Amino acid sequence: MKGLKYIHDSGIVVSDLTPAKILLDGPGTLKYSNFCLAKAQGESLEEFFSLVMAEEMGAGDSKENIISPQNIKNRIKGSPVYCAPEVLRGADTSVCSDLWALGCILYEMFTGKPPFVSESMTGLVDLILNEGPPPLRQKEPAFSKPSPEFENLVMGLLQKDPVKRLSWDPLLSHPFWREAFSETYITLEKAQDDVSPMSSLHLAPVSSQTTKKAKPAPADPASPNLSKSFTLDNVIEFRPKSALDIDTRETIFLLSSRPTPRTSNTARETEDKGSEIQESSVMVEEQGDMSACIKPLLYTDSDFTVTPIMDNPKILKTSPVRFDPKTLCVPAHSAERLSCLNSEDWSQFLQQVCGVLESVDRAGSANATAPRTKLNLLCYLCTVCNHRETATRLIHSPLFPVLVQQMRHAPNWDIRSKVMRVIGLMASHCTELRDNVPVTEAVAMFTELIRENFRSSKLKQCLIPPLGELLYLIATQEEKKERPGGLWVVPAAAYTVLMRCLREGEELVVNHMAAKTIENVCSRESQYAQGFITAEVGPALWYLFTHSTVDALRVSAISALCKITRQSAGAFQSVIDKVGLPSILSCLVSGISRVQQHMLTMFAAMLASGVHSHRLVQDRDFVMKIIRSLESPSSVIRAKAFLVLLQVLMNNREMLLLCCNSRLVMYIERDVRKATPGKEQQSSNEYLSNCLALLIRHTVHELPAILDDILSVLGSIVGRKHPSPTQSRQLKQSLPMMAVVLHLLTSQIFRPQVVTEAFLIKFGKLLNHITSIDSNETSLGSAIGQAASEELIRNTLSAVEAISQHPALLSLYHCTVVDLIAPPLASLAFSKNVEWRIVSLRVLSEITLLLLSQDEVEERERDGGREREREWEGEGISSNTRLLTLISEALLPQYETLLLEPDPVPVYALKLLVSLTEHSSPISRLVRESRLLPAIFQVIEVHQNNSVGSTMQNAMALLCNLIGQKGTDLRPFYQQGVIELVCNVFVEVTGVYLVREMHSGLKSCSSLLLCLLDIIHCLLKNLSSVVRLALQRSESNEDTEAAEELLLINKPLTELNNLLIQLLACNDSEVYEEASHCVSLLAQLYGGEGADCLQPEELLSLAHALQTHTEPRQLKLLLRVLKRMMSAVGSSCWGSSEGQILLHVLQKLALPTRSQSDMAVESLAAEIMKGIGSQAELRPTEQSFTPGI
Repeated sequence: MKGLKYIHDSGIVVSDLTPAKILLDGPGTLKYSNFCLAKAQGESLEEFFSLVMAEEMGAGDSKENIISPQNIKNRIKGSPVYCAPEVLRGADTSVCSDLWALGCILYEMFTGKPPFVSESMTGLVDLILNEGPPPLRQKEPAFSKPSPEFENLVMGLLQKDPVKRLSWDPLLSHPFWREAFSETYITLEKAQDDVSPMSSLHLAPVSSQTTKKAKPAPADPASPNLSKSFTLDNVIEFRPKSALDIDTRETIFLLSSRPTPRTSNTARETEDKGSEIQESSVMVEEQGDMSACIKPLLYTDSDFTVTPIMDNPKILKTSPVRFDPKTLCVPAHSAERLSCLNSEDWSQFLQQVCGVLESVDRAGSANATAPRTKLNLLCYLCTVCNHRETATRLIHSPLFPVLVQQMRHAPNWDIRSKVMRVIGLMASHCTELRDNVPVTEAVAMFTELIRENFRSSKLKQCLIPPLGELLYLIATQEEKKERPGGLWVVPAAAYTVLMRCLREGEELVVNHMAAKTIENVCSRESQYAQGFITAEVGPALWYLFTHSTVDALRVSAISALCKITRQSAGAFQSVIDKVGLPSILSCLVSGISRVQQHMLTMFAAMLASGVHSHRLVQDRDFVMKIIRSLESPSSVIRAKAFLVLLQVLMNNREMLLLCCNSRLVMYIERDVRKATPGKEQQSSNEYLSNCLALLIRHTVHELPAILDDILSVLGSIVGRKHPSPTQSRQLKQSLPMMAVVLHLLTSQIFRPQVVTEAFLIKFGKLLNHITSIDSNETSLGSAIGQAASEELIRNTLSAVEAISQHPALLSLYHCTVVDLIAPPLASLAFSKNVEWRIVSLRVLSEITLLLLSQDEVEERERDGGREREREWEGEGISSNTRLLTLISEALLPQYETLLLEPDPVPVYALKLLVSLTEHSSPISRLVRESRLLPAIFQVIEVHQNNSVGSTMQNAMALLCNLIGQKGTDLRPFYQQGVIELVCNVFVEVTGVYLVREMHSGLKSCSSLLLCLLDIIHCLLKNLSSVVRLALQRSESNEDTEAAEELLLINKPLTELNNLLIQLLACNDSEVYEEASHCVSLLAQLYGGEGADCLQPEELLSLAHALQTHTEPRQLKLLLRVLKRMMSAVGSSCWGSSEGQILLHVLQKLALPTRSQSDMAVESLAAEIMKGIGSQAELRPTEQSFTPGI
């Protein structure tokens, strides 16, 4: 867009704009090419070519050689597919026709084909002239719908009427771009150049309103200005970008539903790098070019932080400069006052200062200024140069050339040193540098003085800081303006003397100053940093870092090396080649956080450049040292470590296994939680978040490739008893990566992004290979060993178990799970390996419990379904039905063997049956009618000694599901002795429950007790219905005999009355409800049969229940039970303290003080009191009752 806008603003019409003329270079920069049919606006190509050809042929050519106008017109025609309707009608190409072609290109970028396609030329012309473009659609279903803004943009460009077609102003302000072109470019401004009057092509960002006013003038083809030379203010913008150009800030442009705003290549200030970091996550999603996304993250704001070279206390502590205002030869204005002086006062002040300084040249005169006065003036200038505005104003004044001359002509070194200090402070605090400032002379003077006095360490300490500040100043200004003036030429000798100051043998202060100069200059993207890139700079800085005992010097040296590595990764590589990677890695664990940060930055930059990266990505010690950096408390260090690991994994996928085994996933999960930007350290948290986003995305993208490798290598050995050596090597390389899959699936960060339908399809294929390996159809142990083979199966089953523990994933891809995951698991349920059987049964249990319990699954299938669902033979068969079919056909016929296996297989087999029978009546019927029922009772008999174990709990839950089904024939259960079994288990479980739960508050067997109560309730309900039917059909002897037989069979349940009544006093509402229903049914069916049915303990439980449950419905149920069982209460029981408490409760319930709704309760209580007899003496107790159990 920007390129085409620039071409049009330059007065050029492309005329034949097609996708073939748009090139994409290595870093992803789009460029236009092939302007063979381009022309100036308003120019006629037909007339131009006619004129040129006529001149070439000459007047003497024959008529046969003369080219007709029609032939010329055919030659200058472009591609008809992208030709605008008005051009097909005979009009000349224009900006509007180029915009039509742009619309065709955008259409093709989205759909994959041009908007108008025909097999014949006439058909194509007819479509372009008369038909509208087809709707924007893509082949892939996931991307079939464009955004409304994009569709409006394309259709606006493809308007057949050029007047209605979008022009540049509405095109750039279209909402689709999201104000990406809010700053556009104006053209052909006259450059205000004081040196040359030549016109220049100046590009400057302006507002859209300015653009509307500055319309380009049409170019005259005959005008001699077409051959006029132009000077470009910003040459760097137009130089070719190479793949190794790490300074490139432009990113790849991919057309999606929204555009990615480009980062301006001209905005290179340090603060702009933060915006690049913020956009990196968007770049990841929309561009997919990981390398382009890494580059903006290599360096953070803290990497570009520099400290001054002048007056740096960490380098050299200097005493403060003071001056005597009384003897000062100029007005002692403050720095703030100087910055506000008007032009006249400022000129007068400068004239006085320069006069005093230049008076040295007339040393023999009577008016010669004393050196003391000159020193006092220079000290005053040192104090005012600490002010930014004043320093900037002074450096642009005539004072600066005078100071440069004074460095050479001053009478002594005291004055020279003060002059150098003034220049250094000016450069340090200056904010702007104009081209006319004689910086080159100053740099050359400092260089010459250093060379002349190289043996004097004291003088070098005076000369190096101002030289460094000047170099940093011009590097900063070049980065800002990107237009270095002719005066900004740094002699090569300046770099040479600074490099000599780094050498061994110099004083540490001189070393520090030189290293600081290199650090500051190389922190800017400037051509002046290139002078420090030599073969010896890297080893020299590394020597300072490793041999210095001063931490500040060590940090400066490693920081300088880091910034040079930014300019050229070969500098750090030369250090690795000289000292070896182990020596460098040993310094990575330095206790100085800045050192760690710079070391990681250098490794990241070297990997990003691709220089000698193969050795690094293969080094396990290097990867382990980087992972250790993830324990740093600094979020920036951890972010850079993640960035280094990302680039290692991009080049060597196998290292992902080492990283996962070294807890990389744990570090990622920890930092994802910490990386949420808060009030403090927001920028560092954003940086960490962006680095993590890249690493997570790359890891997620790697997982399908890992699975593909595993499936490929396993598929190559299917049917082979002895794999070849090559296949064995591939197996040993690929199969251990299954541990990576397991690590990612057990992570809450990766699992939602990893588990997709495509992933589950591949995983189903992998499970089929696992079943083949387990059944010895695929020989894997001979190739990689039995232990490795078992590890593969274990990791695979653990991975599928991790998926099964998350219902959202199972319900989302239920069809795939049922069709591809469940069948191999059903086969592995009968594996010879006990561990595989257990895991398979456990996973199948989770799957069936979830899928069968969700009614909305079938509704989703009926509403939409999936494409693969229609491929199933029975198109109307739901996934639940297919799951039940699989289990009934593949599992249940052999399930008896699982139930009779040694522990712990039966517990998982029973758990699966519980899940099935809880939600499927057909499965319950199959279990009852098959040979499984005797096996289930056999399992219960074996585990009866451990009644509260998991096996017994699952067995009772299964019996509860089977017996609780409506219309169940209970005769098979009676034949298996269910009454005796339930009575025995209930007595033991109730005893444990009363001791543990009511006294200790433990909940170890409440679920088992509820299952037993439910079974007893179902048995009694069935008995009650049979007895009721027999009473209704009193003439039928068969019904009566059947009822009597069932009463006799179920009579052992009456022995549980005492325990059931004791359970009425518990605080668990569910237990109370079930126990009360059972007691009520027993009382209805058997009354008070059984000697001493109600003991004092039961009377106390009833009294507590009557006091606790005060609802009329509950009171009536309890009183009816007590009324029916009165005959089973001995007279001695009523005389006990428990009996007296119950009588007192009954007496209160019988009092006629209750509401009208409680009259039935009063009546029942009165009847019970009457039945007990008036001889029962009530003990005088009115206190509230607290149960004793």
